Amino acid sequence: MKARVEVLDLATVVIAEGRLDFSAAAGFQAEVEQALGGSGKAPAALIIDCAGLEYVSSAGLRVFLLAARSAQRAGMWFAVCGLRQVVREVFSLSGFSQVMNVLPDRASALAQVPRKPA
Repeated sequence: MKARVEVLDLATVVIAEGRLDFSAAAGFQAEVEQALGGSGKAPAALIIDCAGLEYVSSAGLRVFLLAARSAQRAGMWFAVCGLRQVVREVFSLSGFSQVMNVLPDRASALAQVPRKPA
């Protein structure tokens, strides 16, 4: 699994690619924690772009849940976007699509980022 981080105006975007399974979860969690402000000022919003994510296991889902909770505690807007059909089904079956912002693509997510920092 690969993860890249892009810092934009008010949002930080974590781009996930590959398979997010047990063996990749810890590394991906470290990337997300870094994006949440682990090395300085926290962004106003965190978006995880999953357009390149092929698979997510329960360990991977846990990373999304921890990220959503951390963002909420920090007063940060949080969303995931670009879910492929197979990953969207996992989010739906697990109920994650009911407890976090799930948007169709990065442009939609960026359009919903609050313009004023929280």
